[in-house]
Amino acid sequence: MHETIAAPAWVMLAYLVAGVCFIIALRGLSSPESSRRGNRYGMIGMAIAVVTTLVHYAPHMPGQTGLAGLDLRFVAEVAAAIAIGAGIGLVMARRIAMTAMPQLVAAFHSLVGLAAVAVGAAAFLNPLAFGLTDAATGLIHVNSRVEMGLGVAIGAITFSGSVIAFLKLNGNMSGKPIILPLRHVINLGTLAAIVGLVGYFTQDQAPWIFWTVIGLSFAIGFLLIIPIGGADMPVVVSMLNSYSGWAAAAMGFTLQNSAMIITGALVGSSGAILSYIMCRAMNRNFISVIAGGFGGGDVAAGAEAAIDRPWKRGSAEDAAFLMKQAELVIIAPGYGMAVAQAQHALREMGDLLEAEGVNIKYAIHPVAGRMPGHMNVLLAEAAVDYEQVFELEDINSEFARADVAFVIGANDVTNPAAKTDRSSPIYGMPVLDVEKAKTVLFVKRSMGGVGYAGVDNELFYRDNTMMLLADAKKMVEEIVKSMG
Repeated sequence: MHETIAAPAWVMLAYLVAGVCFIIALRGLSSPESSRRGNRYGMIGMAIAVVTTLVHYAPHMPGQTGLAGLDLRFVAEVAAAIAIGAGIGLVMARRIAMTAMPQLVAAFHSLVGLAAVAVGAAAFLNPLAFGLTDAATGLIHVNSRVEMGLGVAIGAITFSGSVIAFLKLNGNMSGKPIILPLRHVINLGTLAAIVGLVGYFTQDQAPWIFWTVIGLSFAIGFLLIIPIGGADMPVVVSMLNSYSGWAAAAMGFTLQNSAMIITGALVGSSGAILSYIMCRAMNRNFISVIAGGFGGGDVAAGAEAAIDRPWKRGSAEDAAFLMKQAELVIIAPGYGMAVAQAQHALREMGDLLEAEGVNIKYAIHPVAGRMPGHMNVLLAEAAVDYEQVFELEDINSEFARADVAFVIGANDVTNPAAKTDRSSPIYGMPVLDVEKAKTVLFVKRSMGGVGYAGVDNELFYRDNTMMLLADAKKMVEEIVKSMG
């Protein structure tokens, strides 16, 4: 065991309170109605954890204790760092569009991973200051080396993997899979080397072992994510979220910081559960996701839409007439709505239809958009009634009795080929059964584009489908005008 002095009771109590706040925060985030309250509890818990850590571990002036004896220079440096970070976060929160939220989340994950590596490196370079050395030998405790090695390894993988995810989501790198020769052999060999070196690190704390683990981990993070196609990025984002949590938990064990352990375990486990849910929603193998070996060899390389097939084009007037005559209209939003920022116009259209006596429901696919919950957040931003929003498993049976399915920018998640075409890269993925509605109105910029998975949508060419080709926001605004 570590031979550090036990933290005072008030510190342990404060960390426990912070941990409870984090648990309540996660519980609150499970529902749109309680999400704001959940966020507040998370902020309170983090504030308690940060303040407690600073007060307890801050250096004091010689011969002084308590708050009055804190080293003012240290306090000023920490306050400046917090102010800079808070300022950057505030500016980013105000300026980043909702369509850019997935890549922002990936960027934040990279910072968590890098922080874990930095903390691990600091502990390795100055273990005495962290209370990690054995009094008899002067060496780092064996269990501390295990925690340290795992922490920096997971953190480095999270950092480099998140950077690649950010570049793909942000358009700085092609969303198509980049397949390296012998990639599985290289990946398995690199992972085996990392595990072996971490094990060897418990017997020998030579610096070259520690830094090699970090270097190889940076490399494997890059190698694991680069062959994954853009259609799988929602799962990648949640997977990296889980990795960042486990990295923080490992560093918490190294530092004997219960708040870090609790927070990291919560993030890691919730991210892993979310990844599993995403895998089921996309018909992916969970073990393959963890290994980073999915999505690379079978994803189509950007096929073009088969626009030579017959299809029907409609107008805003046609759409307005059909929906005003309907009893049930189910709206299926997707990334196209997010790009056009059409959620407010869509809510206005729904309100007008409700005034006409039409029943309105929103169908949310788990991976619609670029991250889990993307559509839910956008609809909440537009003040859509939570009672009208339904997940895939709750709404799919409703399409058969719907008069109109209004699809706005949701391509891959409405493609019937996922149920019928075994050669399709999305085969087996649960999709919204919009084709079962009496009429499908599909809002899309043009017939020439394809979804993020790079496959054509056969729904476009169905007899009951009417294509509304235009910018999503402009089309919905035209429909609203036609209803007036």
